[in-house]
Order: sequence, then structure tokens, then C-alpha cells
Amino acid sequence: MKPGSDLDEPVNAREKKETVGVSLLLGEPEKAIRKLSGPLIIAMLLYSTYNIVNAIWVAGLGSDALAAVGFISPLFLVMIGLGNGLGAGTTSAIARKIGAGDLRGANNAAVHAIILAIIISAIITIPLVIWTTDIALLFGAGNTAELCGEYGRVVFGGTILILLTNVGSAILRAEGDTKRSMYLMALSALMNMILDPLLIYTAGMGIAGAAWGMIISQIFVAIVLAYWFFGRKDTYISVAREFFTFHKQTIQDILDVGIPASLEFFLMSVLAIVINGILVNVAGTDAVAVYAAGWRVVLFSIIPLAAIGTSVISVAGAAFGGRRYDKLPIILNYSLKLGLVIAITISIITWVFAYQIASIFAYTPESSYLAPTIAAFLATMCFFYPFVAPGIMAGCLFQGVGKGVTSLILNIFRNILFIAVFAYLFGIILQYGEIGVWWGIVAGDILGGLLAIIWAKVYLSKLLKYHLH
Repeated sequence: MKPGSDLDEPVNAREKKETVGVSLLLGEPEKAIRKLSGPLIIAMLLYSTYNIVNAIWVAGLGSDALAAVGFISPLFLVMIGLGNGLGAGTTSAIARKIGAGDLRGANNAAVHAIILAIIISAIITIPLVIWTTDIALLFGAGNTAELCGEYGRVVFGGTILILLTNVGSAILRAEGDTKRSMYLMALSALMNMILDPLLIYTAGMGIAGAAWGMIISQIFVAIVLAYWFFGRKDTYISVAREFFTFHKQTIQDILDVGIPASLEFFLMSVLAIVINGILVNVAGTDAVAVYAAGWRVVLFSIIPLAAIGTSVISVAGAAFGGRRYDKLPIILNYSLKLGLVIAITISIITWVFAYQIASIFAYTPESSYLAPTIAAFLATMCFFYPFVAPGIMAGCLFQGVGKGVTSLILNIFRNILFIAVFAYLFGIILQYGEIGVWWGIVAGDILGGLLAIIWAKVYLSKLLKYHLH
């Protein structure tokens, strides 16, 4: 008898019934995408709202505290990128196993993902905690370095919680249970919103209170996850030592998607630095303030598209694992159609209410003069949104089938070779200034979206042709 074969599999795993989520995942792709996306949209919008609220509470401590969080943000984004990347890799690997009917393999992949999260945390936590202040000084923190250390040591001390809760949510998404993922993100966001003012001001902890609010909320999320997996045991995936057999290919399956997905977050940071540099060159620091405010609206607006893309990873992974390759074009086309409808709706709303939205970020006498420019930026971005959809859906499809590097390459083309280059071309070379940079972002996005959808269509065409013949 071969280790890991069906005969070697514990009875409770072999005879486990499909959950509602798994049945949804393996059923009609259109319905699966709709049902899985809904809870994710709610959760992501709520979490994004928390980030804005958190910034408001920290701002109450003064400009030094806000600057300290800003200096720690690049490192924090790397950590979040690692968590989300590992989550995408976990979802993809497990969904493919579920689609193939290999429950033991799916269980084994879940345990491998948890072990990877622990190993990565052990590697990065100690240096980040020890050298937080020194790193902040390297970033130019100056007099705020001590505040950076006060905030960063707590945040980075909780690395293992952030990575493990990301993996736990990814396991749930992989089995089609996005409702529980929604509950986790909602719990985290609401606890943060309640704890932040209490710890920052009532308890007098200052900037460290903001960090502890996040850590405490993550502890509660971890407790809930532990209860679901080890207490109720009503998830389709079972996380237990008895299902673990070291398998090098399983680690590779997770990292083949996880590492490129993590690097995509890094690319976003690089692009932001490049765009800021171009804007300062052509129009000064006010142009950066306009871009920072307007881009926050853009990121908030594309959350529904990101949620649909996240569901595509699970649905495409299950279809690919089950060798139902005929479902993949349906998944791509339907997610693209749904994404375009949402993106065009967002564009219309933004166009109509551009000035009112801009006023939210320019409500003080000192910043009110920026409102017309922010409104003009938002109106320009109306042409940006529709082409975000093909980029996200194609990239997530590639992640779902295990081709994380392809998704990364598409992001490199979109963010660096297209958006950054066109922003430089229009803004500096052709001397269209600040507005030229905006249209460069739009032009790069259009080319990136078209390349992504063409690449995905060609890949699917070759895949179907190969397996049909």
C-alpha cells in the first residue's frame, strides 16, 4: 500500500460529504463566482473602511505619529503582501486538489501552508522587531524614528498572527466558504475600529495603541479559526497531524503562486514611488497630494473587482484540478462581463459625483484649493476602471491554474512597462505635466488590460486544443 493512497486515508476524510461551499465550487461557474464574490465584496469594503478610520484616529496624535505610520507602511505592505501571496497560493493549491477529488491531498496542502506561514514568520519577525528603528532611519524617519520603533515592534511582533489568519481564510475560500472569510474580516475590522480609540486615547498608549488594536483583533480571528478547524470540525478541509505527509510538490504548488503574488504587491509600491517622483518633477508636491487622495478613491472603488478576482482563483483552481478545462473560458468570460458592468457603473458614479468625492479629501481651509484638481483626476480615472477588470480576471485565472509567474509577468507589463513608461512619456517627454501623468496611467492600464485578456484567451485556446486532441 502506497503512503498517501486512498486506502491509507483515514475514514473520516475519505467519507466526508461535500459542504455547500464545495458543491458550489464544483457546480455552475457563473453561480459560483456570484455567490463567492458577494461576501468578499462586503468584507473587503469594511476592511478598507477600517484603514481610513484608523488613519483618522492616528492623525489625532499629531503629524509625527501619522508620519511614523507612513514610514513603517512600506515594510508593513511587504508583510501584508507575503500574507496575501501565501493566501493566494494556498487557495489555488487546495482548490485544485478539491477539484481533482483528492481530499487527502487538499488536507495535506492546508497543513503545508500553515507550516510555511510559521517558517516565514520565524525568519522575518526577529530582524524586523530588532531593527525597526534602524530601518525607519534608513527610510528617512529622522526625529520620528522612536515613534516608528514603538509602533513597528508591536506590528511586526504579530507577523505570525497575520500570516496564519491569511492562510486560514485562504483555506476557507479554497473550499468555497467565503461567508466565514467575510465574518473573519468583519470581526477584525470592527474590533480594530472599537479598540483603536480606546487603546490610543482612553488607555493612553498613543501610537502603540493603534498597533495593539490590530494585534488583539488578529488574536481573536485566530481563536475563531482554531475553533472552526479544531473545535467544531465542520469545515470540508481537515487540519490535523494525521493528514500531513511531507510532499515537495505541494510546497512548490503553493509557492509557484504565492511568491509571484507577493511580488505583485511589491510592484504596486514601486509604481507608487515612480509616479510620485514623476509628479514632483512636473508639478511639485501638491500633485502628489492630489494623486494620493485620488488614488485612495480608486483603490476603494476597485474592491468589488478584486473580490470577483479572488473568487476566480477558487473556481478556476477547482475546474483545472478536476480537468474540467471547458469551464475555464466560461469562468474568464463571465467574471470579465460582471467586472465590466461594475467598472462602468463605478465610472458613471465617479464622473457624476467627482467634485463631491474630492471635497471629502479637501474639506479644510488649507486643502480646499486642491478639490477641483482631485475632481479632475477622478474624472480622468473614469476611463481607467473598465480596463482594470480584464487585468484582474486574467491574472486571477492564471493564479487559479497554478501559473503565478504568468500573472506576475502581466503585472510587470502593466505597472512598469506600460503605466510607468507612459506616465513618464506623457508627463515629462511630451511635457503635458500633471494631467499627462494621469492620462499615462490610463493609457498604460488600457494596454495592460488588453494584453492580459489576449494572453488568457490564447492560453485557454491552446489548453483546450491540446486536451481535445
